[in-house]
Amino acid sequence: MASVLSMILAGGEGSRLAPLTGMRAKPAVPFGGQYRIIDFVLSNFVNSDLHKIYLITQFKSHSLSKHLQRCWRIAGLADKFIDTLPAQMNTGSDWYQGTADAVYQNLNHIESHNPDLVCVFGGDHIYTMDVRDMVQYHQQHSADLTVAAIPVPVDQAHHFGIIEVDEDGRMIGFAEKPKSNVKTIPGNPDFVLASMGNYVFTKDCLVKELLDDHANEVSDHDFGKNIIPSLYPRAKVMVYDFSKNAVPGGKNNGYWRDVGTIDSFWEANMDLLSGEPPIDLHNQDWPIRTYIPPYPPALIAFNRNEREGQINNSMVGVGCVFNDIYMHRSVVGYNVKIGDNARITESVILPNTNIGDGVVLNRVIVDKRVEIAPGTRIGVDREEDMKRFKVTESGLVVIPRGAKVGF
Repeated sequence: MASVLSMILAGGEGSRLAPLTGMRAKPAVPFGGQYRIIDFVLSNFVNSDLHKIYLITQFKSHSLSKHLQRCWRIAGLADKFIDTLPAQMNTGSDWYQGTADAVYQNLNHIESHNPDLVCVFGGDHIYTMDVRDMVQYHQQHSADLTVAAIPVPVDQAHHFGIIEVDEDGRMIGFAEKPKSNVKTIPGNPDFVLASMGNYVFTKDCLVKELLDDHANEVSDHDFGKNIIPSLYPRAKVMVYDFSKNAVPGGKNNGYWRDVGTIDSFWEANMDLLSGEPPIDLHNQDWPIRTYIPPYPPALIAFNRNEREGQINNSMVGVGCVFNDIYMHRSVVGYNVKIGDNARITESVILPNTNIGDGVVLNRVIVDKRVEIAPGTRIGVDREEDMKRFKVTESGLVVIPRGAKVGF
């Protein structure tokens, strides 16, 4: 395989995911009980034996950097590293102005390694992927750029870069987040082919395009808005079918979730509780690595002679202490305390949270270090919830980090 350098775009502000991004970058948001969103893309690269990785950070990066220091340090091996590249105004007086500018401002790192290929991937999606397969596809087709793509419903087209391909898999059209005249997949009018924001560039092509883009004063300096639309008509841009990718020990189901909104974040957590979860977190051939504090195993202290506690179809982290509670279809992070007679349904509770006796939570996302007073009811009266919290159109309630509710 050619030499590969990887640049992970992990500086996203994630404004649509507020208030979960109120104090952290989107890739640092906890997910699935014990993970961070960034753990999925990093696990994909490390499991693919691609160990030269830079993470480009910008907005509210402290929480992300702290997690990376605890979990993702590779030291002592010159050819293996995971390192962060915060915005430093390397090329002038501006912070990163777009995804392409973020890589441009770090061209010195690319030139110093002089790889054959550069992977530029997003750092804020939930999926498993053997990146080597996409790299090999790029090489087999002698491409200048390869873009990973996946079908999505046509009503979601305005969230993605939409691709047209010919019968050989070469890109022949691209529109960034179109709101009308959307090109659907031939023979499948309900779906469009969407860019995943994952790219494999030939190094020389990437460097030339970034230099040209930087010189363009009217550019937004963005891969989706500028680089790809400019490149595909005059270079060989191939489209990689992500649905054909399968990780060792896993199933080929093409699951990829952009958790860019509160609703999609909640849905992705609920996906983990399905009969056949789309991501097998128990696949030892493709582990999702993370950092978990040294808490003891969860303690669930039901006494059938005195209590009627019940937990159904839920995930519970280490360090949790539950007594007489009812829980259904919920994801609970580590070190969560829940008092007697609480009822938790279809909720996502992030770590280090205390929930009092008799609390009712229905379709609620609870951020870290929240305290909820006994008897508090959330998710059962929309009008009351809207006075205190963010409530999505679908009725999900979000309690921000560190809130003290009902005291």
